[in-house]
Amino acid sequence: MQSTWSHFIGGAYTGDTAALHEYDPRSAAVSFAIAAGDAATVDAAVAHAKQALAGWRTTKPLARGRVLVAVAAAIRANAARMSAIERAETGKPLPVSLAEVEVTAQYFEFYGGIAPLVHGESIPLGPDYHSYSIREPFGVVGIILPWNSPLTQAARGIAPALAAGNTVVAKPSEFTSVGLLALAAIAGEAGLPAGVLNVVTGTGEAVGAPLVAHPDVRKVAFTGSLRAGQAIGHIAADRVIPLTLELGGKSPNIVFADADLDKAAAGAMTGFTLNSGQICVAGSRLLVEASVHDALIEKLTARLGAVRFETGDGHGLGPIITRAQYDRVQSMLRAAAEQGACALTAPAPLPDAGWYVAPTILVDVTPSMAVAREEVFGPVMTVMRFDTEAQAIAMANDTNYGLVAGLWTASLDRAHRVAAQIEAGQVFVNEFPSGTVETSFGGFKQSGYGREKGIEALHHYTQSKTVIMRIAKDVP
Repeated sequence: MQSTWSHFIGGAYTGDTAALHEYDPRSAAVSFAIAAGDAATVDAAVAHAKQALAGWRTTKPLARGRVLVAVAAAIRANAARMSAIERAETGKPLPVSLAEVEVTAQYFEFYGGIAPLVHGESIPLGPDYHSYSIREPFGVVGIILPWNSPLTQAARGIAPALAAGNTVVAKPSEFTSVGLLALAAIAGEAGLPAGVLNVVTGTGEAVGAPLVAHPDVRKVAFTGSLRAGQAIGHIAADRVIPLTLELGGKSPNIVFADADLDKAAAGAMTGFTLNSGQICVAGSRLLVEASVHDALIEKLTARLGAVRFETGDGHGLGPIITRAQYDRVQSMLRAAAEQGACALTAPAPLPDAGWYVAPTILVDVTPSMAVAREEVFGPVMTVMRFDTEAQAIAMANDTNYGLVAGLWTASLDRAHRVAAQIEAGQVFVNEFPSGTVETSFGGFKQSGYGREKGIEALHHYTQSKTVIMRIAKDVP
């Protein structure tokens, strides 16, 4: 596997020599070396994207869609290679990395299929006028990505941006850049014109900030931490450009007494261990009706006993992806113990190397504890009791975040009633987590704004123009 990678600009690998190291979290050993870009690299990438814009935006939507569908097919044809890169960057077990490659292909396939649906409407103003709206691409779009799901997160933004007729300069996380660099070349081989998709690697300070500040970048999409999102928001506000921000969550997962407790336990377990808890939709706050609290904890404890870690055969739980995040998770667990939380921890022995954290369920948690309020981004779930439906809703909404929520109940009435009162962009009922490329995704409150996924994302990568034409009454 290639170990040294450069930027992908104007349809080719080019630019700086490798200066940054990525680490395989399964062993903490160096896996790849990538280029350290700067403002000059961003300038070059944006120039190529701007040059390619005229040809791409005027390509018929159906033809653009065909290219994206071809990219999807090429991703699937390279699934083994892409999965191997994903595993070396993130440590994800083989079934997970293969599934993420498949979802990456699905994004390009979905947006390729609906690219012709970007259209306006006729506006009736009476017989003296012909008025209509059209949706146009912004131009060059900057997309800044996180490290937890590098391929799917990239495709989630890039595919709709391209389908709408924009060109893209993407900045992946410096911890997980290689998958997107490989994808960009695969897309070019599948027919995506040179300059339409460019990838600049490096740190947020050296590459991300100049990308947002660049005068030729007309729209930015960012997924990552609240603090980084706030910094990007300040730059974008000064420039008065639109943003899509997805900034994480502290998602409630509510279990009512009438729920199927076996299914709820399975869903709760998946909700905080999927990707070792490193997902923004993690069900990290389990709210349980008091009368079934002990029964549910018993079922969850049994599931903790069945946990295993991935040890080379591709199955089991993977590691925390970065050393800094591993240290943060450990620090939050220590603080929770000092504040009186009781930890139920998976007994499986940890691998000898790498950044692994045992899945941990914290009971005796109070709503004021940091672990109940701050995003842990690791396999940690807090459990709190409630007595009434109104109390459950109040506890669920007692957070600065509002990305997703889950609820478990046999009552259809309660499901609709509670879902309507939860402050979150998505609410899952009797399943957690769920969602597909077709469903709109985004947050309330400090989880961000704008929407990714689904047909709605196309609207967030276009701007509306209205044409009003006066029609002459007299015909010569």
